[in-house]
Order: sequence, then C-alpha cells, then structure tokens
Amino acid sequence: MTSDAELRPGAGASEPAVPFGTAVRAWFAISLQTFGGPAGQIAVMQRTLVDEKRWIGQRRFLHAMNYCMLLPGPEAQQLATYVGWLLHGTRGGLVAGGLFVLPGVLALLALAAVYVAFGSTTAVTALFAGLAPAVLAIVAQAVVRVAKRALTSPALVAIAVASFLALALFAVPFPVVVLVAGFLGWALHRRRPAGLPLGGGKEAADDGPPPVIPDDVLHTELPSTRRTVRVLVVGLLVWGLPVAAVALLTGAGSVFTQQGLFFSGAAVVTFGGAYAVLAYVAQQAVSVYGWLAPGEMVRGLALAETTPGPLIMVVQFVAFLGAYRDPGTLDPWVAAVLASLLVTWVTFVPSFLFVLLGAPYMERLRGNRSLSAALTGITAAVVGVIANLGVYFAVHTLFAETDAVDGWLLALELPDPASLRPLALGIGLVAAVLIFALRWSVLRTLGVCALLGLAAGLFGLAVH
Repeated sequence: MTSDAELRPGAGASEPAVPFGTAVRAWFAISLQTFGGPAGQIAVMQRTLVDEKRWIGQRRFLHAMNYCMLLPGPEAQQLATYVGWLLHGTRGGLVAGGLFVLPGVLALLALAAVYVAFGSTTAVTALFAGLAPAVLAIVAQAVVRVAKRALTSPALVAIAVASFLALALFAVPFPVVVLVAGFLGWALHRRRPAGLPLGGGKEAADDGPPPVIPDDVLHTELPSTRRTVRVLVVGLLVWGLPVAAVALLTGAGSVFTQQGLFFSGAAVVTFGGAYAVLAYVAQQAVSVYGWLAPGEMVRGLALAETTPGPLIMVVQFVAFLGAYRDPGTLDPWVAAVLASLLVTWVTFVPSFLFVLLGAPYMERLRGNRSLSAALTGITAAVVGVIANLGVYFAVHTLFAETDAVDGWLLALELPDPASLRPLALGIGLVAAVLIFALRWSVLRTLGVCALLGLAAGLFGLAVH
C-alpha cells in the first residue's frame, strides 16, 4: 500500500499528487489480479484505488464507471484508462489502460499457440471438455450478478426480457437492441421517472474516509474544439493505419483485412461489456466468416477466463485460429501472430480514444440524469444479451447437433435432444454447484472442471 507520505495532496497540475512511477507500479500490480471478468476486475480497482490507497473517492470512481459502462467495448479496461487519466492525464490513461491488457495479451497468445499445436491430442481435447461446460455456469453467474444490480423495476425487467427474445428468437441486430434500450431508458425517465430508478442514493455520498487526493487535485482538462479535433485525428490515424497497411500489403480480401475491418466495427457497436461483445463476435465469427467452430468459441472463452485482463481478449484467439487456417502467402504461424496482434490493436485503441475524447466532457456532466437514464436502459438490455450468450453456448456445448429454424420472422437454433453430451451436462452441473452453492472463484472452478475433463479422457469416456 502506498503511504500518505508518498503523496502530495497539495500538488498542482504540473506536479501530480501521486508520483508517476508509483502509479505505474500500482497499475502493473492491478493487471496481474484482473481475473474473473468485468465484475472481478472492477472490484480489484475498487479495493486498490478507492479502499486501500484512497487515490480517488467513491463518487468519482462510480461516475467514471458509469460513463465507461455506457461506452462500447470492455468497461473495466476503459475504467482503468479513465482513472489513469484523472491521476496523470493522457500518459496516465495510456499506461493504465495498456498495462491492464498486456499480461492477458501475452498469456492468451501463448495459449492459442498451444491450442493450435496440440488441440487435437486426447489430453487437450479432454481438458477443453471440462472447461467448456464450466463456462456455462460462469455466464449464468454473470446473468445473475448483472440482473441483481440492473433490474430494479418492472420496466427494466421488461427491457431485459424483450432484449433476450429479440436476439434469441428473431435475430434482431445487436446494435439495434442496444440503441433501442438506451432510448427507452431515456424516454422512460422523461415520462415516468419513478419507473426508472437511477441509483442516486448509492452515489450520493462516499463511504469510509475521504480520499487522500482531493477532487480538485485530480487531473482535469476543459473540453474544447481544438483538443477534441486533435485527439480525434490522432486516435483515428493510430487506429486505422495498421488496417490500411495490411489491406495494401495483403489485399482487400485477405483474412487480415477482413478481421481488421470486422473487429474495428465491433469495437464501436458492441455495448454492454465483454459478454455482450462475445454474443456479437460469436455469431459473426462462426456463422458469417467461418474463422472457427461454435465449440471453439466456447474453448476460447474458457482460455480467456483463465488469463488476466478483459474477457474480450478472446478475439485474439478468434483471430489466431482464423489466420492460421487461412494464412494466404504467409507462414501459418506468422499469419496467426500477426492477425492476433492486429485484432488486439483495433479492439483496444477505440477504448482509449473514447475515454480520452469524452473524459473532459463527462467531468463537466457529472450528475447528468439523462445520461444515467440511457445507461440504465442499456444495462438492463445487457442482462438479456448475456442470457442469450449463455443459451448459445449451452446449445453448442451440451449437444452435438442442432437444427436451424428460419421462417415466420423466427431465426434460432434448436438442439437435437438425442445428441445430448452426458459428460458435458454432468461437469456443467458440478460447476454450477461450485459457483452458486459453494461460492468458489472462477479460477478454482475452472481448475476442478479441467481435472474432471482430464480424468474422463484418462478413463476413456467420450469427450468430443
């Protein structure tokens, strides 16, 4: 823990209250603890930055978190970027957000390589036979957690249910669901405020002792047209130049260009956090582009759950497999590494851009209830989005075959009951007991389920 003596609460804008080196070490330590999805990652930052070090007050932390939840992309990484910006300006945001994802990038890159090299072996197949069902329980836990926090009125329950049905039964485009939910939240607050609780009581006061660094010492920057244009131009160039380069070097139809453009687009339309992003990515990567199979998407999520950093890092796994299998003129391994790094770049650069572009305006709009209302509607829709993701994974994990239903406005996949995988069902039930009844952590649960899968393979049980 940082002692008060290391801080300079009276420092001005040119002399940060927290030494930059101290903050870098703290962000690196946080990056190594960010397991368990967005809820766990935000909890780590809450404990470290608000409760222990007291570098930022509870209200300011919640305000930053609310803005990041309103953005497309991984809210925990964006929250780290925002708090880093509050502490040390642009360089603080870049370092905090960058360190937040770096360990996960390196770890998942190595795991993807192991999967490609040894994924067809009996041991690795058995390992994933145990991990994949555990993911179902983890997604179910995410549904319950978000629902408890978000669905605080009948109107919000209705938005969540409608979002689930729109996605699961009618294949309504994901961005449409999110935008409609945001509009409904805003409209409901305007017409019937009592039907849309905004949690003002929770944000009304800070709990515990005051922060070591007063609010007026945190970095602030007045919004201006000049600054906005500068950040926007630099951000768009940094974001788009790598995609333009691979398009020129490999052609418009190459897997690199396709992935660069697709994940650039996904970065700006996938609201609601990692699980919401995965619902959209899984549908497109599997059904439209064919970069990997449905079962492999679940395996990629299982790997992402075991590494630090945002769960959206699973896009790196998707890119690795897609490029390895369609490398063009490159060596498959070179193509896979290049694609995974490119996709990671275009996925996270927009997150930095959104935060650095909008943070000054959000600091001016603290307490604006219209923004909170739109956020509340979107968060309710995310419950339905995550539930839809759980159904998608369950169908492809627990059953070997599915039947497509497409007609009379319906568009869904129904499982073939005769193709039920008993082993997957059993391990999934064990994972549910460990998570919900015994309240085990995600990592412990995944470890036990992985051992069950390996044991099943050792005794010759069907693991495919």
